[in-house]
Amino acid sequence: MRWLAALLLLLAGAAQAQQPRLVTDLSQSRIDISYRFAGAELLIFGAIQYPGGVVPSEPPGIAVILRGPVEPITVRKKARIAGIWVNTEALRFESAPGYYAVATTKPVRDLLDERNAAIYEIGLRHLQLSPATAADAETTGRFQEGLVKLRVSEGLFVEQPYGVQVTDRILYRARLPIPSAVPVGNYQAEIYLISDGRVRARSTAPVIIDKTGFERSLYVFAQDHGFLYGLFAVALAVAMGVAAGQIGRRA
Repeated sequence: MRWLAALLLLLAGAAQAQQPRLVTDLSQSRIDISYRFAGAELLIFGAIQYPGGVVPSEPPGIAVILRGPVEPITVRKKARIAGIWVNTEALRFESAPGYYAVATTKPVRDLLDERNAAIYEIGLRHLQLSPATAADAETTGRFQEGLVKLRVSEGLFVEQPYGVQVTDRILYRARLPIPSAVPVGNYQAEIYLISDGRVRARSTAPVIIDKTGFERSLYVFAQDHGFLYGLFAVALAVAMGVAAGQIGRRA
């Protein structure tokens, strides 16, 4: 039986050696946010290593994704009742990314079928947000569409068909925008090599987005001492209100 196990391992290694491999790098693995931060751009680039060095005649399909951090969020629908806007419905999602950007060599529908796109969550319409509230498929889809539209308008969800450039069918690169309102946390860049409607190779790289300087100190204080931070914020607001009132009287 040992020889059979060794043969299976050998065959598995040979099959793996016949698969292409992605080599990936980033223009920066950490993005620091200060009070002057007005947005940035992340360059994700690399190369495709083909088995035996044989480059196929067909251009490769590439999808580049940057996502994170994942957090629960409640989406509410407003309606105007008796002239007043009020919340009428709500749906909670357990795993909504605070930021999601995808760039591809061509539209997702031309790269992958619906099943594979959903498995790897490639494309905005294929995000798996894990609704926590019991609801039918139509209601869930409606709320998810609303959340996606909101995040797109804020620049936090981005989809760039033809956003990946491939040179000589080997080198690839994509530039993803990082908006000023991007949440801090741990991110992950994911790169997929796609052919014949299936993912053939995958590569990942971590990215950290964090505050720096005074903003970092204030953020840490707010996280560690929420009650004191709340008192400080209230006191500061009262002091500013009193000061504004004094200036108004003198004027």
